[in-house]
Amino acid sequence: MFADLSLAHRLELAEGHACLDFAHTRKRLTPESSTAWDAAHGAIAVFDGPDSPLTQTFGLGITSRDSYEGSLEMLEQFFFSRGAPANHEVSPLTGLALHQLLCKRDYQPIEMSSVMYQPAHCPEVPAVVDVRIVKQDQADLWGRVGADAWAADHPEFREFLLDMGKISTSRENTHCFLAIVDGEPAATAVLHVHGGVALFAGSATLPGLRRRGAQSALLNARMRHACALGCDLFMMVSEPGSTSQRNAERNGFRIAYTRTKWQLVPPAIG
Repeated sequence: MFADLSLAHRLELAEGHACLDFAHTRKRLTPESSTAWDAAHGAIAVFDGPDSPLTQTFGLGITSRDSYEGSLEMLEQFFFSRGAPANHEVSPLTGLALHQLLCKRDYQPIEMSSVMYQPAHCPEVPAVVDVRIVKQDQADLWGRVGADAWAADHPEFREFLLDMGKISTSRENTHCFLAIVDGEPAATAVLHVHGGVALFAGSATLPGLRRRGAQSALLNARMRHACALGCDLFMMVSEPGSTSQRNAERNGFRIAYTRTKWQLVPPAIG
């Protein structure tokens, strides 16, 4: 399985649909929200608020290579009309022309990420830490544990993370996992499935219960569940050179490519 354009197409669509399913779920739970999406211009675009990390596109230049400039203009209008900058996650496998056009249109790189993969396989030995798939009556607990774990390092995002937790447990094609250490809820993680791709995300452990095997157990459990669902490809995304990337590589993941997030801020909000 080579890191080529066809692989990038599957990976980008998987993450794009995870974001799209989140937007659909928010709108279903909160019809009055401003959440919106557009999947008609060569990318999956989601607006979840001007400052939300989910307000961006996936798959630009991957799903369609026709009229980059026309697609960018329409996507920019989608975001600008809602008071948000245009953010695009762009794989290097799209080629040089798209990157040159982004520079020409005054986009700036604001973030990089390692997109990693490996062929699906089921771990032979179940994890020793107790891991459960969360049911709806445990949604508040799961959201609170995840928010507290992430907020230990990013306290400014706690309210947003609590909100995300409520939506994630109701999102289609998503399975939320909770690890229990010494009888205490310790860590959370998410599995999202699209097109045979299992996207592993949302991993976080409460500070006092770290280094107890919770994340290894969550990865093991999600791999086994993804195989049971018929997935043939595993996917993770992390900051380049981070501890998360090293842990993923120790568990057999390979880097498919390093992706860049490009941003264009309209003058009205710049």
